[in-house]
Amino acid sequence: MGDSGVGVYMLTKGSKTSIPYLEELAVEARRPVVIAALFHSNTNPTAAFTWLEQVNAARARGRTLVAQTSCCPLSMDFTFKSPYLFESMQSWKPAMAAHDGEALKRVYRDPSWRDAVRRELEASRGRLVFNSEWDKLFVVETAKDENRALEGMTLAALAAKAGKDPLDCILDLALSEDLDTLFVAQLLHNDEAAVGRILADPDTHISLSDAGAHLTFFCDAGFGLHLMGHWSRDLGVLDLAQAVHRLTGQPARLFGLQDRGLLRQGHAADLMLFDPATVARGPKRRVHDLPSGAARLTTSAVGLHGVWVNGTRMADARGLCADPASRPGEVLRRFSS
Repeated sequence: MGDSGVGVYMLTKGSKTSIPYLEELAVEARRPVVIAALFHSNTNPTAAFTWLEQVNAARARGRTLVAQTSCCPLSMDFTFKSPYLFESMQSWKPAMAAHDGEALKRVYRDPSWRDAVRRELEASRGRLVFNSEWDKLFVVETAKDENRALEGMTLAALAAKAGKDPLDCILDLALSEDLDTLFVAQLLHNDEAAVGRILADPDTHISLSDAGAHLTFFCDAGFGLHLMGHWSRDLGVLDLAQAVHRLTGQPARLFGLQDRGLLRQGHAADLMLFDPATVARGPKRRVHDLPSGAARLTTSAVGLHGVWVNGTRMADARGLCADPASRPGEVLRRFSS
């Protein structure tokens, strides 16, 4: 990609990967080729490891291919006013066509429609956005105080407790709260043993925050804090020095960022002060600070005491602390070849 020093090949939904083609691309461009995204799927549990083996075999042949992965589950927050993860289903079309909230509720109550959704979930398992992993779908936030005890429960547990089919259970709960119940589905990358194997590979690039897109459905903010707290301190998949390097020195070298990624004289003083014993990301929460008061998901940092950009302290334990007009950052225009 020109002067940036790195080529990026994005794998999109339905694309066919081709290691020979990517190797040729790396040779022709004389740049690393970064491949997104390597996620583990419970419905196809060997695919991610097959792909990673192919990438590493290409690296052994001198081709610089880099697989991007995440240290967080690929999750989606939703209410049944706009349940994006179901809306690709053919059987969901009557709900998509509902012209107002009351019409939508009538669709959700229809037993024949529910049966059609159930049949498609079963017939298309492994090929949908949501593949009936009810144990990976959680109640995040209830609209009624009397339902607060349900928060944090999986739909599998909730359905078992209620003696209901999970689809009936989730729809009945949503209808009882005027469709305001907030749920989260962990769609991919939610098997910690499998994900730990991927993260432990020293050549994977740990990244993949959505970085501002899909703010209503996703929140990957603080994935670096999660890597250091959960995967390093709590699970020991990486030691702390390795975790920090995977977030700093490794990407700086990969993308050719000069004077970044290391604590070294002459480098930019981009620093973060954190407590290794407590560093983590807080629970997700919904705020309404987008234009017209629209909602987005965010999370707070835990165990973070300060952030410096080019030597200027921009944040402390309470959040941003610098005058916004100071703007000590700079646009990077020079890259290593």
